[in-house]
Amino acid sequence: MRQASEQLIAGLEPEDLSLQGMADASPPKWHLAHTTWFFEAFLLAGDLGERLGHRPAPSGWFFLFNSYYEALGARHPRPQRGLLTRPAIASVLAWRQRVDQSLARLLTWLADPQAPLTDVERQRLPSLLELGLHHEQQHQELLLIDLLDGFSRNPLEPAYEEPGSGFEARYQELASAPEASPAGMGAGWREHPGGLHEIGHDGRGFHFDNEAPRHRVWLEPFTIATHLVTNGQFAAFIAAGGYDRPELWQSEGWALRQQRGWQAPRYWRSHEEFTLAGRHVRHDAAPVRHLSWFEAEAYARWAGARLPSEAEWELAAAAGLLEQVDALLWQWTATPYRPYPGFVPPPGALGEYNGKFMSSQFVLRGGCYLTPPGHSRLSYRNFYAPGSRWMAAGLRLARGGMPR
Repeated sequence: MRQASEQLIAGLEPEDLSLQGMADASPPKWHLAHTTWFFEAFLLAGDLGERLGHRPAPSGWFFLFNSYYEALGARHPRPQRGLLTRPAIASVLAWRQRVDQSLARLLTWLADPQAPLTDVERQRLPSLLELGLHHEQQHQELLLIDLLDGFSRNPLEPAYEEPGSGFEARYQELASAPEASPAGMGAGWREHPGGLHEIGHDGRGFHFDNEAPRHRVWLEPFTIATHLVTNGQFAAFIAAGGYDRPELWQSEGWALRQQRGWQAPRYWRSHEEFTLAGRHVRHDAAPVRHLSWFEAEAYARWAGARLPSEAEWELAAAAGLLEQVDALLWQWTATPYRPYPGFVPPPGALGEYNGKFMSSQFVLRGGCYLTPPGHSRLSYRNFYAPGSRWMAAGLRLARGGMPR
């Protein structure tokens, strides 16, 4: 997993590594440094690091590469991460290597009953290491969507990868598979009886804290689309004046649409779209992507439907009612991001990982073509502010029932 992060920057120029197109994004170099900081801050700091013979980064780097952990002290302002031309990438990569060597030594110690570790450390460190690796995978996806945003702002429209290979080629292949587009480009529908069910992680294998505890929900009967909304379907919404009809929009979304001049999804360019492989023709049958929650919700209202709740999505996916579950796009739900009943954040700084963001956000489910393989699962709760649209997000429709 650690090597995969460095492979993502193999084709980039040095100037690309400090690119930050907007305040919500981060440069590739910062992602590589922050994921290294995470291991040093939570596993290799203090006495354990000294026992392992770990040589930490200069003290000032702790300030530069902390993201949002208030309990661990002050940090460099997020909108100014693109100003960090130093430390140089060579120094960051050398730091990553030192951390990896110390982590490898720690793994050896964990496998050796005679190694100088306390019982508490033997119980605590494996789960921290696993969390750090899944955290790294999250930042691998973030690195790519942030880079796409940055490249899209360059009039030269540079490409991250060659056409016909890489992430975009995989997306197009999955989007054009026979099972990806039902006849006539219209999604099929599946019925779910509703009733009393359980959702959330079942406790087997890794999960983030916000996926638990597993709990019961009551759902009214509903129907849900088998497939994601396509470019062609969303183009019909635009042609029908969807971006100019305030009755379709939430008030906050309408104000944002006016302020930012939205007239189409984030990377549409006339009949083309901008991608990691540069600009290319937009295919009507491919799922529409890079939508905000406000756009997704307005489209659903125009289509005489709604967004599914996250409970409906999870239960329908678990029942095998859905196509295009986790390999194409994250999917907006109607559910505000809130804690599950009985949720208690972990003690200490790690309690800030998910718990403190449970306001002013909406849940997305599934996964996308940029999500590292094996990272997503049916109980995964991604979340973004409703005005965000630089990530790879689309939508599917639901009808009947009531969002819960």
